[in-house]
Amino acid sequence: MKRIAVFGAAGSVGRCVVSEALDRGHEVTGVVRNPQRAAGLPDLAVPAFAEASDGAAIRAVLRDQDVAVMALRPPAGREAELVGYTRTLLDTAVETGVPVVIVGGAASLRFPDQPAWTVLTRPGFLPDAVRPIAQACHAQRDAVLSTGGEGWSHICPPASLEPGRRTGRYRLGTDMLVTGEDGRSAISVEDFAIAIVDEAESRAHAGRSFTVGW
Repeated sequence: MKRIAVFGAAGSVGRCVVSEALDRGHEVTGVVRNPQRAAGLPDLAVPAFAEASDGAAIRAVLRDQDVAVMALRPPAGREAELVGYTRTLLDTAVETGVPVVIVGGAASLRFPDQPAWTVLTRPGFLPDAVRPIAQACHAQRDAVLSTGGEGWSHICPPASLEPGRRTGRYRLGTDMLVTGEDGRSAISVEDFAIAIVDEAESRAHAGRSFTVGW
């Protein structure tokens, strides 16, 4: 059993990570911004409160943890703050010696059939509405990769990440989209959470960025 702190525990990915970790018998602390956000956490999760920019509050949460998961996403219009959130959590995690799994985005991943293009740069691929968070996730990945040591892992979802069913399977990749036989790059949030908790348990990709998909 591990003590796992999940930052962004009230979000779509964070909630699934909390549930997956609890189902495996881990002791989970669900970290949210305020008490109102804690209402949707599973009953067995221990609530904790910290702003993503508050290093002292993050340090207090991490003090009693074995590993942390960062599944934060800023509200619309504040996407650029993601890099600052990430750096604050990474710096604090390094300081406390607690490894952290950073949940990124697909923006920097390349296409198997057109490796010169990434999800962010391929013309016409991204809707304008998601471009700000994609740009933030690209910058986040650069910030994570510039951090030395092996106290972190960085996991990217495939091109499509939606709530669905838990199949219990996924495939691994590095900097290229994982695609199925139909050419789609997708996974359910539930199976993405499996990959995240697997990494929190094993730290198989410590100091590296990787991706998953069906």
